[in-house]
Amino acid sequence: MRTTPLAVAALASALLLTACDSNGGGDDGDKNTKTNTTSAGCTVGVSVAASAAPSAGDTGDVTVTVTNRGTSCTLNGFPGVDLVAGDASKTVPADKGAKPAKLTLAKDATASFTITYTRGEAGGKQSLAVKTAKFTLPGSTAAHSFAWSYGEVALKGDAPQASVTPLTQAGD
Repeated sequence: MRTTPLAVAALASALLLTACDSNGGGDDGDKNTKTNTTSAGCTVGVSVAASAAPSAGDTGDVTVTVTNRGTSCTLNGFPGVDLVAGDASKTVPADKGAKPAKLTLAKDATASFTITYTRGEAGGKQSLAVKTAKFTLPGSTAAHSFAWSYGEVALKGDAPQASVTPLTQAGD
């Protein structure tokens, strides 16, 4: 079953209205919320929404939205994203066609990035059975993570068939 863009937008909007706490929240891969302070000066709440790839060979998108819960802060660049499967961890490359922009986030302002991936064949030799996605924001070493429940990710050689967009302003 495919999720329509309107349903994804509604889910993302609902998640942005969810209160954040320092203990993390949500126990499924479609919505997780956390608040952490980054070395870039942002105290962020994190929410995740996905339009998962339905079967092997299909493309899916996982959108991560960060909400600044503290004073104004600046982000510039691509987030660092790793897909973790047991002892294996693969870095998701930046979208080669995208250019990052410097973003200043006021209190309660949001920014987002998207991980686009190709779903791998379950148990296949060229698939990564991802359990967790970890990311850092530009200028920060503070790691954030969320459960990955969107299927295995196809590999091309040793690299995931995936890319990450730069952070862009979200919301109004």
